[in-house]
Parts: sequence; structure tokens; C-alpha cells
Amino acid sequence: MQKIMTHLWFDNQAEEAAKFYTSIFDGSRIVEIVDFGQTAPDSDVTVKTVTFELAGQRYIALDAGPAFTFNEAVSLYIDCADQAEVDYYWSRLLEGGGEEVQCGWLKDRYGLSWQVVPRRLTELTSDPDPERAQRAMQAMFGMRKIDIAAVEAAADGAA
Repeated sequence: MQKIMTHLWFDNQAEEAAKFYTSIFDGSRIVEIVDFGQTAPDSDVTVKTVTFELAGQRYIALDAGPAFTFNEAVSLYIDCADQAEVDYYWSRLLEGGGEEVQCGWLKDRYGLSWQVVPRRLTELTSDPDPERAQRAMQAMFGMRKIDIAAVEAAADGAA
């Protein structure tokens, strides 16, 4: 068993979200669903946990009512090999009401923040030539979804 797992609090969409996420990432699955039922006689909140894996990484989703919501202080980072992967994850995670943010960030329909980042962006923004790296960084600041070709062009001074 994985020693540390990310625990995600949902109002009442834990199972739906887990099914959505596992449909997107290869090597993913629902591991376990535990329904605890109503937590207190005077409450209409029912508690359910859904343990799932995304590309081998385990998460626990919890249905426990609207007391907490996601914010940008925590996000899930996707390391993308190329533009095709960026495009795939970007479009899939936005399905059903997600929201583009900026600099490769988005919120999915459940409000969870994701960073969809091509490896090439990291290479360009950490280039040993500080001016080249700065041009790449400035190009990224103007984007929502990262466009690798545009960042490369900016880094090379062609944009």
C-alpha cells in the first residue's frame, strides 16, 4: 500500500469524479467504494469513500457534504510528453463544465485544479541562457493551454 495518498473532499460526487478521472488516464481503476451511510440521525449527509488509482497513483475521494471546496492552493500536475498529450488531457479534463485558467492550469467540472504541463516547457523555462528562459516564461504567462511551438518560438526570439 502507498504510504501517502491524496485525499479529495467532495460534496456528493466522489464516485462520479473517480469514474471520470479513471476514464481519462491509462493504467487507472476504481479500487474500492465504501458507503458509510448517514453520519448522524439529524443530518442528511451520507459519507462514502472511493479509492482509485490514476496511472498507478492512489487517491481517496470522500463524499461528506458541502463544508469544504477545492481551491487553487492544491492542484494535480500532469507531466506531458508532447503537445498531443497536452491537448488530450486539456480537452478531457474540461469536459462537462471545466474552466480554463492560465499558464497551463484549469479547473475540472468538480472544481479541482490541474496543471497540464509539457516537459518541453520546463526545459525552456530553465534554459541556461536566462534571456531565452525569460522569453519562454513570458510566452507562457500569456497562455491558457500551453502551446509548445509558440513557447519555443518565443524562446528563440521569433515571436
